[in-house]
Amino acid sequence: MLLIAVDAGNSKTDVALVDTSGRILSTSRGGGFNAPASGVTAAVDMLGRLVDEVLEAAARTAATMYGRRPGAPPVRHVSACLSNVDLPVEEEELTLAVAERGWGRTVEVHNDTFALLRAGLPADSPRGVAVVCGAGINCVGISGDGRTARLPAVGTLSGDWGGGGQLADEAIWYAARAADGRGDPTALARALPRHFALDTMYELITELHRGGIPDTRRHELVPVLFAVAGSGDRIARGLVHRQAEKIVSLAVVALSRLGLLQEPVPVILGGGVLAARQLLLNDRVTELLAERAPLARPVVVAAPPVLGSALLGLDAIGAPRETYRRLCAQFDVTVG
Repeated sequence: MLLIAVDAGNSKTDVALVDTSGRILSTSRGGGFNAPASGVTAAVDMLGRLVDEVLEAAARTAATMYGRRPGAPPVRHVSACLSNVDLPVEEEELTLAVAERGWGRTVEVHNDTFALLRAGLPADSPRGVAVVCGAGINCVGISGDGRTARLPAVGTLSGDWGGGGQLADEAIWYAARAADGRGDPTALARALPRHFALDTMYELITELHRGGIPDTRRHELVPVLFAVAGSGDRIARGLVHRQAEKIVSLAVVALSRLGLLQEPVPVILGGGVLAARQLLLNDRVTELLAERAPLARPVVVAAPPVLGSALLGLDAIGAPRETYRRLCAQFDVTVG
């Protein structure tokens, strides 16, 4: 019996085929997942190609081991954690679309932040909050009795601020205004174009506007922002501190909704921006949490979120504890 685990983020999608003893049989990787932009059918088609890859790889391995190609073994459960699936109605829509493909007997679809949360929580104490700060920003939480807390997390429309995409855009905005005299001076005005071997912000603006530098490369400016902030630049530091404020405000709201502010629980931090462990950001997050949620314990999780998706799958099928240990050991993670 098998379990298919899917973690589909903004920039990449990981699929793992796991047997119910917790052993990883095969994996595959593809591009980002955004059903609202591409359409549900196209997005699930992409997942289907990756699912086919892991099943075919497992079949080839079995053929090598046993000298024959067996029929496809049954998949008991599909656990899919998907980016840009931010509302319950979207989860329902994607659950139906995945179930219709017949990849497994049962299907559960969650927002991908739940994969980060599950990857960071100890197996014997499934309560806490996770904040992901990657291309975008999101937060979810779970209490000991299974209640969850989440926000719409659809960007400016739902009051969100931050993530790599917005940090890059804000850095460009401040640098552009500094370069033409409308704003306060900042070293970003020199550092951002220099990253692309350009001399001025005017050149950078032109290249971005006309497509000489594709939008997909804007995220490269986030480490530049942190480097400038680390040198003491007031504007850059202000952006980093604002990001820390937004991360902590999300965590505190989720903890409050679940009644966990007065309990020692983990606040799981992940996504590319937080997993990079930029001290200026992560230390400020720790400071603010100590002020507003003193019992909360920030934990940066670097394990692949597909582990969290697989753990959610084991939860769904009621796997024994040893299965969790075996699975986590393959990711160099210890079960609490």
